[in-house]
Amino acid sequence: MNDLAPKAPVSQDSINAAVWAACDTFRGTVDPSIYKDYVLTMLFLKYVSDVWQDHYDSYKAQYGDHPELIAEMLKNERFVLPASASFYALHALRHTPGNGERIDKALHAIEDANLAKLRDVFQDIHFNSNKLGDEQQKNDILRHLLEDFSKPELNLREGRVGNLDVIGNAYEFLIKNFASTSGKKAGEFYTPPEVSTLMARLMAPQPGDEICDPTCGSGSLLMKCGRLIRDGACSRKYALYGQEAIGSTWALAKMNMFLHGEDNHRIEWGDTIRNPKLLDGANSLKHFDIVVANPPFSLEKWGFEGADADKFSRFRRGVPPRTKGDYAFILHMVETMKPGIGRMAVVVPHGVLFRGAAEGRIRQKLIEENLLDVVIGLPEKLFYGTGIPAAILLFAKHKADDRVLFIDASRDFEAGKNQNLLREADLQRIQATVAARQPVQRYAHLATPAELAENDFNLNIPRYVDTFEEEAPIDLMAVRRERLELKAELARLEAQMDVYLKELGYE
Repeated sequence: MNDLAPKAPVSQDSINAAVWAACDTFRGTVDPSIYKDYVLTMLFLKYVSDVWQDHYDSYKAQYGDHPELIAEMLKNERFVLPASASFYALHALRHTPGNGERIDKALHAIEDANLAKLRDVFQDIHFNSNKLGDEQQKNDILRHLLEDFSKPELNLREGRVGNLDVIGNAYEFLIKNFASTSGKKAGEFYTPPEVSTLMARLMAPQPGDEICDPTCGSGSLLMKCGRLIRDGACSRKYALYGQEAIGSTWALAKMNMFLHGEDNHRIEWGDTIRNPKLLDGANSLKHFDIVVANPPFSLEKWGFEGADADKFSRFRRGVPPRTKGDYAFILHMVETMKPGIGRMAVVVPHGVLFRGAAEGRIRQKLIEENLLDVVIGLPEKLFYGTGIPAAILLFAKHKADDRVLFIDASRDFEAGKNQNLLREADLQRIQATVAARQPVQRYAHLATPAELAENDFNLNIPRYVDTFEEEAPIDLMAVRRERLELKAELARLEAQMDVYLKELGYE
C-alpha cells in the first residue's frame, strides 16, 4: 500500500473540489443520476482504505516485530478490509484489463467481511456495467477514476483530515451537487439542506430520542436531527431509523451514515407502505419520539390495492385516493409516533391541504383528533426536480392547545436561477413564530376548531393568513392638478416647436 499523505491538514473546500473534479471522468459519457453511485462508492472505499492504512502504519510502528498482534488489532477496526480489496490494490492494477470486475469483487469482499454493517449495500452498484461503455472504454474510465482518488488532495487518513465529519461533509456536498444536476429524479434521494435543517430544528430532538424517517433517501434529514443532539447536548445517546424503497438510494444512506460516524442506526430497504420493516418485537409498527420525512409527492402507485386489509390499521381514518399517496405516508407516520409524546414533520404538496373526497375526510379526522399542530407554507422552487411550492405539516400526540397555527413563509427567500434558498433569517422567523404560537399580521394565524370546521377543514393557507396589503388612497384632486399642469406644459412645448419650425422655413 502506498502512503500518499502530505501531513499538513486539509480544508473542507479542497476535499470537496477534488471529489467534484473526479466527476469529470464521467461527464459527457454517463448521466449524473448513474455516475453518482460510482463516485460516492469510490469515496467510501477510499475512506475505508485510508483509515485502515493509517491504523496499520500506527500498529506497525508500535508492534513491528509482531505481525500476528497487528492482525489481531486490525480485527477490531470499524471496518475490516481484506488486503486484495483495498483501494491501493485496485489502484496498483489500474493499467491492466478488468478494472470493473476487480472493483466489484473488492466491494463484495468488503461486504462479506463486514456483514453486520454492510450486508447488501453494494448489490445494486456494478462497476463492471455496460452503462460505462465497451470493455476498453469502461477500463479507461475506471482507471481515470482510480487515479483521481489517488491524488494527494484525496488522502483521507485520520491523521490528515482529523474530524470524521470532513469526509461526511464531502459526501453530502457530492449528493447535493448531484441533486442539482439530476432533474426530476433528484427528489428521490435528497431534501434541500435548509429544509431539512428547519424540520430538524422544529422537532427539537433531545438525548435519548428515537428518530425515524420512513422515506429516508440518502439520510440527510435523519442526520440533521442527530447533529442537533450532538452539538446542543454533546450527546450521542440517540438512535436513527429509516426505510428507503430504492436500493441504490438505500445504499447511499448506509454509506452516508457511516461516513458521518452515525453507527447507531437501522436503515431498512423496502417499500414503507406495502412492506414496513421497522417493527417491534410484537411484529407491530415501532413507535418513535420523532418522525420526519419528505415523501414522494402524490405518488401514483403507492399500494392502494392492499390498503383496505392493512394489518397495521394505518388507514382506519380512510384510504387515500388510488393515484395520490400523500396521505398514505402521513397516516403511516402518524401511526408510528409514540403515544403521548410523539411528534412529526412532513413535507407535502399544497394539494394535501385542500383536496376533497377521501383526502378531505382523512384531513378532518386528523384535525378532530387534535393531531395537526402547524401548517407552514414554503416558497416555490426550493425542491430539486420540481418548481411547485410545498408545505411542512407538524403533528403532535400532545399539543399545547386545540388550535392549528398557520404560517405563510412563501415570500421569504433568496431568489436563485434554478433553486430558491431559505436564508438563516427565514428559518429563524419560522422557528420563532412556531415557538411563540401567536398571530403575526400577514404572516401567521392561530385558527380555532370552529374556524377550521367553518372552512370545511380546508387548510389552504390564504383562508387563514391574509397577506393582502392595502394600497395608499389615491388623491384624485392631486392627480387632476398634475394632469392640468402636464397639459399646460405640453401646450407650451408645442407652441415653442411651432416657433422653431417657422425659423427653419417650415410652415
